[in-house]
Amino acid sequence: MTARIVVDAMGGDNAPGEIVAGALMAAGGLGVELILVGRKAAIEAELEGAQAKNLKIIDAADVIEMDEHPTEAVKNKPESSINVGMRMVKSGQADAFVTAGNTGASMAAAMLTLGRIKGIGRPALATIFPTGEGRLTMLLDVGANADCRPIHLLQFAYMGAAYMERMFKVQNPKVGLLSIGEEDSKGNQLTVEVNQALRASRLNFMGNVEGKDLTRGVCDVAVMDGFTGNVVLKTAEGMAELLLGEIRKAVELTPWNRAAGLILMSELRKVKRRLDYAEYGGAQLVGVEGIVVIGHGRSNARAVFSAIRAARDAVDNKVVDTLRGIAKEIPAKTTKVGSGDATDDGDD
Repeated sequence: MTARIVVDAMGGDNAPGEIVAGALMAAGGLGVELILVGRKAAIEAELEGAQAKNLKIIDAADVIEMDEHPTEAVKNKPESSINVGMRMVKSGQADAFVTAGNTGASMAAAMLTLGRIKGIGRPALATIFPTGEGRLTMLLDVGANADCRPIHLLQFAYMGAAYMERMFKVQNPKVGLLSIGEEDSKGNQLTVEVNQALRASRLNFMGNVEGKDLTRGVCDVAVMDGFTGNVVLKTAEGMAELLLGEIRKAVELTPWNRAAGLILMSELRKVKRRLDYAEYGGAQLVGVEGIVVIGHGRSNARAVFSAIRAARDAVDNKVVDTLRGIAKEIPAKTTKVGSGDATDDGDD
């Protein structure tokens, strides 16, 4: 079955131009059916007569801007491109939704329209993080939940492990908990409680990992609260951009350097691809009843293409079905440190 993916043409700093350009790239090379949702006249102006049999436009009069209050905007603009796109997934007209628009509004619309998978307390934003030796690590949560309870991180771990196993065929994924030290006793109260819960789980929990370990590929899934995860992700992206920029400056510094750069060009391109956020496209909101991929607000055409590819792969691998299945096995409660009492701190 061909994946049907609805793309928010009005979302992001570079919309609709880069969004439409990325969609055209995907329409020509990914074997998907694409639906661009947004202001029809603006989308058609960007298409400039370009034709694609597997691409159509759905008009949406409103746009949720990047600086608007997420929940209020979702409620006050029912005909926004985000709301219209989410409803298409809910109704079965599309299999996935991709946006580079307001992250908070996208999450709010997903929660209100699609709802959570039964048994999941909170959804998480999960992203793929490039690490050493060609490995990939899934980070979650990277921004959906600034404040978390132990049960939320435990559920993130189960979802992340199931995702890596299903999408990337990683057998018995290694799960790490981001903390300030490797010892089980290190970290704040939240981390210590989550560590104990993971020790008692059926997951392949390797223990705490530190920030320096994330780039070494020591685990397949790294679990953290959304506040920490967002800081980690944006810091890593900033460092990658700094590194690539410094390499570019060094190569252009002298004729000898430029000659060396030409010799190393193929390897430098591989490094750039591995470190460039545009190669990974965005983060998937796991734990909701549908596939939602949220890209960077500054996404360019390549990033939009990659986000559509990620959504297609999630559809083809039936990720939501997998998460529904795993949700039935995930504990709904955790035990507090130093107590035998279970605490129900799941659904809000």
